[in-house]
Amino acid sequence: MFLLAVAIYGFSAVYSVFLWRKGFRKDDRINYLLLLAAFALHTTAMVKRGFSINTCPVNNIFEATVFIAWTIAAYLVLGLIPKLRFLGAFASHVLFFMGVFALMPALDPPHSTKPDFSGTLTSLHAALILLAIGAFGLSAVAALMFLTEEHDLKFHKLRAIFSLLPPIQRLERVMNGLLLFGIALFTAGLAVSPFLLKQKYGVWFKNDPLLDYSIFIWLFYLGLVISRWKFGQGGRRFAWSTAVSFAFIMLTFWGFILLSQVHHQ
Repeated sequence: MFLLAVAIYGFSAVYSVFLWRKGFRKDDRINYLLLLAAFALHTTAMVKRGFSINTCPVNNIFEATVFIAWTIAAYLVLGLIPKLRFLGAFASHVLFFMGVFALMPALDPPHSTKPDFSGTLTSLHAALILLAIGAFGLSAVAALMFLTEEHDLKFHKLRAIFSLLPPIQRLERVMNGLLLFGIALFTAGLAVSPFLLKQKYGVWFKNDPLLDYSIFIWLFYLGLVISRWKFGQGGRRFAWSTAVSFAFIMLTFWGFILLSQVHHQ
């Protein structure tokens, strides 16, 4: 089912290219329906996976990637007003490549061991962190749309006038709102960590590469939002920072998962 979902994300990505070439002068209902169908299959695959292992499916790189992609799709098909649905035309490419990456066989070894922590607290911790990363990812998608519109306006392209894309001011507010939402989720996820460490190791803090990395990500995004509020670092610079930040997470997050002893003992 996840393979079918990735295939439909791919169809959506191809269709989005035609929307892009035509300057987004057509409504994107077809693209939205494609994302909705893929999301339904994606959700079913995650539910079946969870029941098959009797726990929240976030125990290896495959499952973490699937969960993050699912949160991005969920925000798109459930949480956005119609005027912002064109985000799907940009997000479909991200979802497709994440899905292809997740399908690499080496990322999903057989479940020979149980997760490091047991109970609902572990599932809550993992879900909050991955939902936050999903919000950061969708914020990056909005940033890419912002940069596209800003480029068209700068070079006086006609599609900037006749397109149905939302105004760049609205996209900047969407970027900021998604970052705030992601920071709130990330903060809650980090707040659960000491209780999990106390449960397993009897200490409230334990030095671990993934934990240190997570704190760095939290501080960086917090600094990004504060710089926009206090120093007026908005517009193009804010959009580039948002997009590059998520790309950095996608390129490095998995390495720190592999380095983490706490999450693999």
